[in-house]
Amino acid sequence: MASDLRHMGKNAPPRIKTVRRANLCGIVGGVESEGAMKISTLLLPTDFSECAERAIPYATWLARIAGSRIICLHVIEPIVPVVGYAGLVESVPLADISESLEESAARELPKLTERDEFAGLEIEEMIVHGEAATEIVRIAKEKRVDLIVISSHGRTGLGRILFGSTAEAVARHAPCPVLIVKPRAEEPTTDRS
Repeated sequence: MASDLRHMGKNAPPRIKTVRRANLCGIVGGVESEGAMKISTLLLPTDFSECAERAIPYATWLARIAGSRIICLHVIEPIVPVVGYAGLVESVPLADISESLEESAARELPKLTERDEFAGLEIEEMIVHGEAATEIVRIAKEKRVDLIVISSHGRTGLGRILFGSTAEAVARHAPCPVLIVKPRAEEPTTDRS
């Protein structure tokens, strides 16, 4: 197992120092025993942000150990028009913005899943529309996902109150376990919501 981690180099999950296969078999798969958690399908939500990148090594590492497939999901959230700024900026039809977001996601998702970290893994790409946490939970139910691997922006205080936490909402409502990858203490949280 240690050689597996060395082989992965920078793709190995950053916070795991040493792992013994015997400990993972009952959790991740391989050994069929009563109460063992079998992970056939992982859900990896992404918004293509730097923050979302932190969950990729965990998801791909777990998928390799368990022989799981990964569903990479991008949720296009509804656009809420800004009220009170009419005339200050040129009006852009919301349908055009939504279409542009869809096209961008359709370009970015394949780029993400074609990266080296995903080599040799079974990947399904999905793009859906709606509120992020709701759609992540819905897809997890529909696809019978065994584990969701999601990153947290690490906001606290006012930022958390204003923007909420998608990862927290997913963890509360998901039909399966959720692995939340938090930012390291030394990392600044400059990502957008």
